[in-house]
Amino acid sequence: MEKKIIGRKEKIDLPTWGLKNLSAKVDTGAYTSSIHCQYAEEREVEGVMTLFYKVLSPSHKRYKDITYSTTSYTQKKVKNSFGQAEVRYKITTKVCMFGEEFEAEFTLTDRSKMRNAILIGRKMVQGKFLVDVSAINLSQKSKK
Repeated sequence: MEKKIIGRKEKIDLPTWGLKNLSAKVDTGAYTSSIHCQYAEEREVEGVMTLFYKVLSPSHKRYKDITYSTTSYTQKKVKNSFGQAEVRYKITTKVCMFGEEFEAEFTLTDRSKMRNAILIGRKMVQGKFLVDVSAINLSQKSKK
């Protein structure tokens, strides 16, 4: 498969959550992608541990006040941007770029102090994309 070129920021769709045209920062220093999450709670439902969560914040223009749930999640120890280790929930969801859908892992974390609610890490970039740091939104330009 030929690798497509993406910029330092891209517009992505997250179809599982019905979210389109979200701005995401490409960060090749981060291994796993992450998305802003203010609410995440594990509960046992009929004997199965289930993660309930909301993505983005109410102030985000694409925010939907929906609590999603999954039984397919893990916990991952991550060094945050301040160098502190924290345990985050990691989930898998569909991502759409260049009109193509693929699965990607995201950790759920509080990114309220960050400029970008979504970070694309190198695990999602690897094997699919090359990064041109002088460009932005190349996946969008391909739609037109």
